[in-house]
Amino acid sequence: MFDRSRLMRAALAVTAAALLALPRHAGAQPAAVTGEQRPVLEFGLGAGGAWRPDYPASDQNRFTGLALPFLILRTDVLRSDATGTRGRLLRADWGEFNISASGTFPSSSSGNNAREGMPDLGWLGEIGPAVRLNLWTDPERTRRIIMELPVRGAFSATTDPLAVRYRGLIFNPEIAWEQRNVVFPNARLRLGLGPIFGTDRFASYYYEVQPEFARPNRPAYDARAGYIGTRLQGSFRVPVTERLSVAVGGRVDGFWGATNAGSPLFRSDLNVTLVAGVTWSLYQSTARVSASAEPFD
Repeated sequence: MFDRSRLMRAALAVTAAALLALPRHAGAQPAAVTGEQRPVLEFGLGAGGAWRPDYPASDQNRFTGLALPFLILRTDVLRSDATGTRGRLLRADWGEFNISASGTFPSSSSGNNAREGMPDLGWLGEIGPAVRLNLWTDPERTRRIIMELPVRGAFSATTDPLAVRYRGLIFNPEIAWEQRNVVFPNARLRLGLGPIFGTDRFASYYYEVQPEFARPNRPAYDARAGYIGTRLQGSFRVPVTERLSVAVGGRVDGFWGATNAGSPLFRSDLNVTLVAGVTWSLYQSTARVSASAEPFD
């Protein structure tokens, strides 16, 4: 039977996740092929798929496909583009201080052997302050090395019942190589490497087993704050036209030495994620911003 309220709750959750996750993962960014000007505002559609683990240190992957609208905003203060969603509070030659956001997909416990009978993992959104340091930029401004130092609060969202809950803090420092004009004009390559640390609330979301969910092969476990793992990730984005772009990417997460390796939900020391997507810009504002002024945004 058609359930309108459930559909509305799902739409709200999907929209919220899209605002957090799409600009970072789907490549909804294309710079004008000329490389000179970019629209201040863009609106369009993005579609893609990901082969991803159910959760960090899971031994099961699943395919997730999604098609959603995206919004790109390029202003001095608020930015939502290929590099993520962030509010830039302070900018200088050394880097910038901003508020950044990200997000991840939900996972059903019914399809996971380790979590069977446990609550599902909902959409997970992250938001918080970050410092970006410019370590090196070449004279042509086509390559650079940066360091990202974000501290984000994590919030899970579920649709049945509709609920948003605080899930602790995440610290994910990363050093990254970014390069433009790789193979194709205005194509952008990014490679990043860094550890992930989480508070006890964040670790508990993935690794804690409360007594009511304990089984002979899944004893109760009290998760602890500490080292989650190390992530190597990369993306390659190519503007096919001024309105159409494609992106591929992936990441490898290593969990050797993780604080909660003793959890019965900790099943693998290595996770691999592969993603691909396409974006189509339906609307572009006549107001423009110089691409040469901020070549990596």
